[in-house]
Formats: sequence, structure tokens, C-alpha cells
Amino acid sequence: MRVLLIEDDDRVAGALSVNLSRQQMDVDRVGSAQRALERLRTGARHDVVLLDLGLPDLDGLALCKRIRELCDVPVIMVTARTDMATRLHGLHVGADDYVTKPFDPRELVARIHAVTRRAARAVPSDAPVEEAPSSPAPTTTIAGPGGVQLDVERREVTVDGQPVALTRKEFNLLAMLARQPGIVFTRSRILAEVWDSAWIGNQRTLEVHVAAVRAKLGVAGIIETVRGVGYRYPAG
Repeated sequence: MRVLLIEDDDRVAGALSVNLSRQQMDVDRVGSAQRALERLRTGARHDVVLLDLGLPDLDGLALCKRIRELCDVPVIMVTARTDMATRLHGLHVGADDYVTKPFDPRELVARIHAVTRRAARAVPSDAPVEEAPSSPAPTTTIAGPGGVQLDVERREVTVDGQPVALTRKEFNLLAMLARQPGIVFTRSRILAEVWDSAWIGNQRTLEVHVAAVRAKLGVAGIIETVRGVGYRYPAG
């Protein structure tokens, strides 16, 4: 597995590179946004990007947005910023996950494997069911409150006809709930299906993603919280 590590602190980058190398990961480290964009523009293959937000030439949030304009490589933000506003902003601009410093290297490795597994199966899992050449693939559209329309086959969401950009995990989370409106999904089930993990440490990540979907759609009640249990998509 090839990792693009964007970190300007030599000490942090060195320690992280050693830990990842022990897990049979090939680390390509750069210390600035400019160098990172140069790497990605050359077409060099990377399986995941680890992105520090405190870069010397461009804020990591802005860099993540530019990375998303170039490619769909999974991005994990690795930073000391712990406030909810920054977490939500990071997800809004396209991050797949968010890990705060200090962290256990084992947690980061687990998250790397989780996001790369999802990315690897995204194409085949999203492909429409094969039919006879003369028959177009069916489109499954799910309606929601406030003018929300979810096209599961095309992986598109609109509100009152206006497209809303969701990250891969945000869409998978919303689609999972929307396919069975009114049904309560436990947190552990959502984590197992969307994050490939039942690890309790991902509970916070789930809450952040739910908040991000709600904020992006801007529709009251689009994801309902069932206290102490989980979440559901509104029925009717």
C-alpha cells in the first residue's frame, strides 16, 4: 500500500513513517501543499493520503478541497485541531476520515485499511445490475422531507432540484438509512456496514458524519436520532 503523507514536522513525519513502514506500507512524504499537488498531478498512484492541516504554504482544509478536484483518493486528516467546526469543515471539503493528535498508531492503521477497503469496492458496488443490452439500468430514487431526492444508482442527492455534494461515506450513510425509512439502525450496525468496523472509537466519527449530512442538506429531520439506540430516515 502506498501512502502520501503530507506533514511539515520532520519529527512527527519520521515517527509516523517508521510505524507505517512496519505495517508494510510504502510512505511518500512531502512537507508542503505545493509538493503534494505536484505528486498528485504527475499521476503517481497513492492508495491513501494522510493530511496534516497546519502546513506552511496552504491550510490543509483548502488543500483537501484542491485534492478532491484532482482525484478521488481517500483522504484522512491527521491533526491536533479537535473542534467540531473544523471536523465538519474537513468532511465538507472531501475528507474521508479525521484523526486527532495524539493518537494510537494502531488506530490510524485500522482507519487506513477501512477507507482503502471502501474505496476498492466502491466501483463494483456502485455499478448497476447488468441487463440485456436493449434495456437501460433502472434508477432507484428515494424521496425525503423538504424536497430531498436520493438517486441510489447514480449516487446523487438533490434538495428542491439542486445537487448537494456528499462524500463517499456521507452518501453511503444516508443511502443505508433511506433504503428503509422508519427503521431504526443501531450505531453498531451502521459502523459495521459503512465503516467496516464495530470499534467503539468510531462512534464519534459517526456522529460527525451525521452532523455533516444534516448540515449539507439543510433539511430538518432528514436523519432522526433515536436516543440511546441509533438513527433512522423519516418515513412518509
